[in-house]
Amino acid sequence: MAVSQWSANFATQPKVKALLSKTVGNAEALVLEDVPSPVPGVGQVRLRVHACALGFPDTLIINDQYQMRPPRPFSPGGEVAGVVDEVGTGVQNLSPGDRVIGWCLWGGLAQELVINADRCLPIPDGMPMADGAALMFSHGTALYALRERAKLLPGETLLVTGASGGVGLAAVELGCLLGARVIAAASSEKKLNIALLHGAQAGLVYPAESMDPDGARAFGKTLKESLGALGADVVLDVTGGQYAESFMRAIAWQGRYLVVGFASGIPKLPLNLVLLKGCDVLGVSSGEYIARERGKFDASHRELLTMYAQGLIRPHVSQRFPLERSAEAISLIASRQAVGKLVVIMTEGDKT
Repeated sequence: MAVSQWSANFATQPKVKALLSKTVGNAEALVLEDVPSPVPGVGQVRLRVHACALGFPDTLIINDQYQMRPPRPFSPGGEVAGVVDEVGTGVQNLSPGDRVIGWCLWGGLAQELVINADRCLPIPDGMPMADGAALMFSHGTALYALRERAKLLPGETLLVTGASGGVGLAAVELGCLLGARVIAAASSEKKLNIALLHGAQAGLVYPAESMDPDGARAFGKTLKESLGALGADVVLDVTGGQYAESFMRAIAWQGRYLVVGFASGIPKLPLNLVLLKGCDVLGVSSGEYIARERGKFDASHRELLTMYAQGLIRPHVSQRFPLERSAEAISLIASRQAVGKLVVIMTEGDKT
């Protein structure tokens, strides 16, 4: 959210609450304060935010480790659902009272948010706001990765890392719907069991501690036993770090390695494996996809809403937090204790 929205006439403007990053730091550095109610400009709308879904990027942006660094003070939170409260000049596709989801990169952990109208999409009346906020990025990213980038085929083997997270569980669900054999990898038995409940046919636990060469070889052996002799046709990796080389060694001939995230750090992949495996390494940038291929993104959003209405997919909202405890939610994500999606509900008693 731009600084200008909160700067002028603070004393006289109506106030709303927002969780602010005022200095570089972890979630403990965030502060809850009153800020002026923002006013929409040309092409913008003001949302009365009902729900904000959190993800790993929120832990990075407050530490200036994200690819974008908004000017402070700002609120983290990039996935919101709410009701249009006011429209700015030139907005024709939205009206006050419309229920929408929106992507804002930051600014979502506030009771009100000004956002470009073209970054909002409608959600049906029957969808809870928490599900709306949690669905678009996780399932949208997974669908884009699997269908557009990897071109996953029925009968292929899909390995999903970080399989209990928001994108991971979405990839498990969608991989099953696309007809793949889905193998889940997670950092604990508890997390793995959640992925199995969401449809993964098998899975494995990767070690939480640092791996020495012997540990890496043992992990590679476990991977091959789980995947079978041919390996994984597609690896969807949100973990990275020390595990990435083992995941690539387990890929099938001419497989596809999807780079989605780096929860365990940015890896250095040995390019000799790319040559030996004849595999493709494919970047998955959902933000660029939205910006460059908006028509496809909108169509996939409508498709996901149809799947949701048919009961085929559900975002796994494992915990809900009030705005006053939203820093706690970010801490859980940073320490990798979160499962599925954590959602902040803005208004006490809000049935979202």
